[in-house]
Amino acid sequence: MAKLTRRGFIGTAAAAATLRGVGVTAAKPQFRRILTLVYDKGLGMMRAVEKVVPL
Repeated sequence: MAKLTRRGFIGTAAAAATLRGVGVTAAKPQFRRILTLVYDKGLGMMRAVEKVVPL
């Protein structure tokens, strides 16, 4: 597994979110995605937790 720094992880997550959101810009989404970064002691690194909530 690649060692990611916090800055690298945030950059990777932002790039993935941008690519995913490109197709959604035409229609207004009915849900809001909330991305939270948490430190996972088992992995020893940061990981993303994504929640989908209605507007």
